[in-house]
Order: sequence, then C-alpha cells, then structure tokens
Amino acid sequence: MTELTLRRSELDRARVLRLLQDYGVYAGVAVLILVNVVLTPNFVSGENFRTQAVQVAPVMIVALGMALAIGSQGIDLSVGSVMALSTSLLSLYLGYGPWIAVLVAVIGGMVIGLANGSLIAFIGVQPIVATLALMVAGRGLALVLLPQLKDVRDPGMATLGSGSVLGIPYLVLIAVALAIAVAFVVRRTTFGRQLLAIGDSRPAAQLAGLPVRRVLIIVYVVSGALAAVAGVIATARLTASDPTSLGTLMELSAITAVVVGGTPLSGGRVRIGGTVAGAVLIQLLTATLIKHDLPPSWTQIAQAVVIVAAVYAARERGKR
Repeated sequence: MTELTLRRSELDRARVLRLLQDYGVYAGVAVLILVNVVLTPNFVSGENFRTQAVQVAPVMIVALGMALAIGSQGIDLSVGSVMALSTSLLSLYLGYGPWIAVLVAVIGGMVIGLANGSLIAFIGVQPIVATLALMVAGRGLALVLLPQLKDVRDPGMATLGSGSVLGIPYLVLIAVALAIAVAFVVRRTTFGRQLLAIGDSRPAAQLAGLPVRRVLIIVYVVSGALAAVAGVIATARLTASDPTSLGTLMELSAITAVVVGGTPLSGGRVRIGGTVAGAVLIQLLTATLIKHDLPPSWTQIAQAVVIVAAVYAARERGKR
C-alpha cells in the first residue's frame, strides 16, 4: 500500500468521523423513527407523538443547561437533585398560588447553581466534585422539605401539565422557547462568545481579561434554573411531587444528549440543535425498548453505549 493510499484512507476516516459527530445524532433519530414506523404498532399517531414530545421536554430543558456547563469545560451533576428540590418547594408553596410556588422553585434551583458556580469560580473546586457535593446535598434537602410523595391539586398546575395551544402542549412550547433562547445567547451575545472562549482555554481567557468568574457563576445559575423549570413541568405533568424519584439519573440523560449532540467534553463548543436532537434520540431509544417489552435496565446500557461511541468519535477527531 503506497503512502498516497494510506493518506487517502486516513482522510476518508477523518471525514467519516467528522460527519458522524456533526450529523450522526440526526441520522440516529431518523433511523429510530424509521424502525418504529416499521416495527412498532400505532407509532404513527398524533397521540403517540404528543406523548413522546411531552416526555422529552424535561430532558431537553435540563440538557440545555448541561450544554452550557460542558461548553465551559465543566459539568453539572446536581441537575437531578435540583429537580427534586424544585418539586418539594413547589408543593410547599403552592398554597400561595402557582406563580409564587413556581418562582420559589426556580429560585431554589438558582441558589444551588450559585453554590456550584461559587465553589468552582472562587474556590477552585473541580466542577465534577462541586456539583457532586450539591447533588447529594440537594437531594437530601429535598427529602427534608418533603419526605414523601404528595399529590399536586391545583388548577393552574393542571393546565400547565395538560394544556395545549393548537394541539401543541404547553410543556413542549416552553422547552422549544428555552432552546431558542439558549441558542440565541450562545450564538449572538457577548456572554456566549465569552463562555466558548473560557471553555476553549480558561488561562487564555483570564489573560485576555474576560470575566471568567462571573461567566462561570452565570452558567451554573442558569443550569440550576433550567433544571428547576424541568422539575416544575415534570411535577405538573405527573400531578404529584415525589422528591425521592423525580430527576433520578437525569444527569446521565442530559450528558448523553449533550455529548451525542456534538458538544465535546473538552469544552469550547456548544451545539444547541444537536443537544435537542440528542434528547429526542434518548427519548426515542427509551420508548422503543419499552414498547418492545425490554426491561428499563437495557435503556441505561444503550445510553452508555451511545455515550462511549460519541466520546470516541470526538476523541478521534480531536487527534487530527
């Protein structure tokens, strides 16, 4: 084999890996849809599409905040616990009205995010350690505030959980609106450019005079707020507050959606469109396994395989 042939082979491999990282998530969604159309009874129905969209909304919202954290060369493992804390606060303050309860729940998520960001930006704790600590503390606080499941009986929350506009559920509209807003911030604002610069090289960003600490704190506050919003809409959909189980393993789903969507764990890049597609991929994968009577544990195994494949593709691309 000549040197020219070897070089062409390497170029072809690099091109395939680049296409896999950039567009693999969209191809995966298309393949899963095709498989379900052929093999899954009643998959092509308005009710099924509505169900899938409603179920993916919380994952999508949490993944948006996770994408910002990963883009800054960090990670947020506390998102599931923030969802649990938000459902506890929502239930406790619902007597003051749904809007007050939602506001308190979101503020609770922001406080957790502020704690994460402060530990990372000012004390220098590694993101995985800081957010792991808040993951444990947040879930514990949620259970202290609300030790057991509690029904949520409020007309406003019922409307949020089951209402729609032109057949599109409110939960889906909220998720889409937040995705558009986050995409705009990342692509079109100074904050977004600063975030990507910090993720690409934090020392270089500091030397350039960028407000590294402020940006990192905002990133984790936003991540906490988005996780709290996800907890609120999940509670509205389920009509119950359950801090014991709500948000469990949500960090895994969010990280999977972000990484599969093309945002590298090394930071410096955020792909919101890919993150949304990644969340849809995870939901379709879960639904496919459930509809074909496979146990839930297979979903976790499948997610792990998808993560390894996505990280491998990103690693191979980074070598070139």
